[in-house]
Amino acid sequence: MNENAISTLQSEPDAPPPQGCAVAAEPAAKHGVPRIPEELAILPVRGFVVFPGSVLPLTVSRPASIKLLDETLPITKIVGLLAQRDEKTEQPAPSDLYHTGTAAIVLKLLRQADDRIIIVVQGLRRFAMRKIVATEPYLRAEIDLPKSITPAPSSAWQAEFQNLRDTAARLAQLRPEIPDEVVGIIREIDDPEQLTDFLAGNLSADVAQKQAILEELDVQKRLRAVQTHISAQLEVAEIQQKLQQDVQSQFSEAQRKAYLRSQLKAIQRELGEGGDTGADEQIATLRTRLEEAKPPAEVLAQAERELKRLDIVPPASPEYSVIVSYVETIAELPWSKVSEDNLDLDKAQQILDRDHYDLEKVKRRLIEYLAVHKLNPGGRGPILCLLGPPGVGKTSLGQSVADALGRKFVRMSLGGIRDEAEIRGHRRTYIGSMPGRIIQELRRAGTRNPVMMLDEIDKIGADFRGDPASALLEVLDPRQNFAFVDRYLDVPFDLSQIIFIATANYIGGIPGPLLDRMELIDLPGYTEREKLEIGKRYLIPRQLTENGLKAEQIEFEEEALRLIINDYTHEAGVRELERQIGAVCRAVAARVARGITERVIITRDFVRETLGPQRYIHEQRLTSNLPGVVTGLAYTPTGGEILHIEATRYPGKGNITLTGQIGNVMKESAQAALSLVRTRATAVGAKPEDFREYDIHIHVPAGAVPKDGPSAGVAMFTALASLFSDTRVRSDVAMTGEITLRGMVLPIGGLKEKSLAAMRADIGTVIIPKLNEKDLAELPEEAKQKLRFVPVETVDAVLANALESAEQANE
Repeated sequence: MNENAISTLQSEPDAPPPQGCAVAAEPAAKHGVPRIPEELAILPVRGFVVFPGSVLPLTVSRPASIKLLDETLPITKIVGLLAQRDEKTEQPAPSDLYHTGTAAIVLKLLRQADDRIIIVVQGLRRFAMRKIVATEPYLRAEIDLPKSITPAPSSAWQAEFQNLRDTAARLAQLRPEIPDEVVGIIREIDDPEQLTDFLAGNLSADVAQKQAILEELDVQKRLRAVQTHISAQLEVAEIQQKLQQDVQSQFSEAQRKAYLRSQLKAIQRELGEGGDTGADEQIATLRTRLEEAKPPAEVLAQAERELKRLDIVPPASPEYSVIVSYVETIAELPWSKVSEDNLDLDKAQQILDRDHYDLEKVKRRLIEYLAVHKLNPGGRGPILCLLGPPGVGKTSLGQSVADALGRKFVRMSLGGIRDEAEIRGHRRTYIGSMPGRIIQELRRAGTRNPVMMLDEIDKIGADFRGDPASALLEVLDPRQNFAFVDRYLDVPFDLSQIIFIATANYIGGIPGPLLDRMELIDLPGYTEREKLEIGKRYLIPRQLTENGLKAEQIEFEEEALRLIINDYTHEAGVRELERQIGAVCRAVAARVARGITERVIITRDFVRETLGPQRYIHEQRLTSNLPGVVTGLAYTPTGGEILHIEATRYPGKGNITLTGQIGNVMKESAQAALSLVRTRATAVGAKPEDFREYDIHIHVPAGAVPKDGPSAGVAMFTALASLFSDTRVRSDVAMTGEITLRGMVLPIGGLKEKSLAAMRADIGTVIIPKLNEKDLAELPEEAKQKLRFVPVETVDAVLANALESAEQANE
């Protein structure tokens, strides 16, 4: 019968348990031995001997053995286990079995899908076959339970027992394959017979030797036999340990690592997972590139640690590519590569004048910035932020600064970024991770001191993935960014030599802490004259080149260009202007390519024929003035606009209606204006009872365009005062300013843009807050010549300059 032991501590099912292995968690005697019947069903086992106290699994696959279990276990859980004399015997007869075995109790039975049964048994007591009762369908026999002979207690006997326990514990410590808990089990067993059986079951001995120990009833002789086997094994183990120590002492640390590495590669080759010559060459190439990059010592040490990991990671492993990508990133970063600055300020001025028309204040500030950098190259300069409407040349100014310095220019668009990892990078915990945009752009630039343009910094978003603007705080702080740590690199990189220039369209979109780290430089919108010059000097030559035309093939009349500016564009910058000029140039290119003409003069009629009907109708000054209608001024990200504010009244109960898609701040300005008019009813010539008997409706035309802000307060107050006093407002007057309930006029922003809007609308007089008088110095000379500015401190001064006098009303 073929019965295989499947001990969890055995390496092969048919092999005996290794010496020192614990196949019994604890001796069975501690729980008491169940009653063993006089007649047992005999289950043959081969290749090992089961001792009392052992707990181990057995695989039962023969039909006779399976029938034995099926018929016996419902009656009794105890079976007899006898070892075969010859392992090769497939159908053992009674003569093929030893006559002394172990009665065991079946603790658990598991049926497998392949008709096998796995049982877990625990050895109880030795037994000897006295008489065979049956051989079919399985062996049954009457048994005797011989008693062991234990010597009388004595010092010598105690010494033998203690010596066996110490020898076994020592052997368990020297054999690495034996679990550590076995030593504790050996130390806890106080009964000599139990310890002998426990150790005998785990001896590295053949079946005959173990069977002899099982059949020995004299415990002292049994103990000495086990002692002999264990002492011999201990001697071998000690010799092996000494040899290992002697061999190790002959190896230096470097030799030991080289030897282990070569052994590991040999193992990987056998497994088909390593030993790739290409991988070795790749590692050598990475080391060379790292040395050429010359990173700081701590960075080089980190990269070297990763390279050493490559030696033990199979190239087919996903982790291998992650490590290679990481080391390649470090090797490609410009740790020591810098661009030599060209600090010729005259040349820088020439480049700025070549690329940009006017913008004298901005150019002067940039030249000052470069001058400070020339005098103090190691200083921490401010972070510049160019603030202005779209299309005024913010990004190209950054390119000009880079050209003036002779540095690389890097543009990083931040518009719509919502993931903080875009700035700080991803951690190297998954495949596909990468550094942040800052490190990536430096890697592409190949130098550690480029001019980096952070475009559209006011359009950064924030959501559950983090706040990129907060991540930029460290990048844009000169006192912190010398040791910027990208999450992917996990090593510091010096950003202090980078010249950061940010751009934004709207100051309200820049987070406060980020704004605090930057110096704002305003780039207001262009006037008509400035657009005309920019078109002549920059836009037309560029569009001629892009459309394959020569200067002698096309000529723009000034009036034609002015028509494009006024009727076909509506912007503070010049992007739309360049697109319209390009459309005209394409129409000319089509005629030239067909051979229709060789030269075209662009006139107003040609522009209308090419571009079609007028696209934009600008708000103009009021042609007729009525009570309650006022011209206000507004600032938008695309420039200034005039704003007509209309107020009317009708019988009611004193309610107020506000329309024109105005925001909460503008609604509050209307409420404040009404309250101020009511408190000054006598002064403005209104009747107090009118506020109770009439409802008021204030409307701001262009209702599809959202409007908000406090600067319309003066205009709303004037409209209500004009309405209730039945006095008209001068049609050539526009106004801006915030009001208080005390009648004070507070300052506003965007005075230049608002002034340009008034000039385009043919307004003659602009009423502004007194506190904005200082801003008049920033206005173009053209605006100062065409407009008369009236600074006021109170609403009374506003009415004095805005309302028509009695003589004017009678004209």
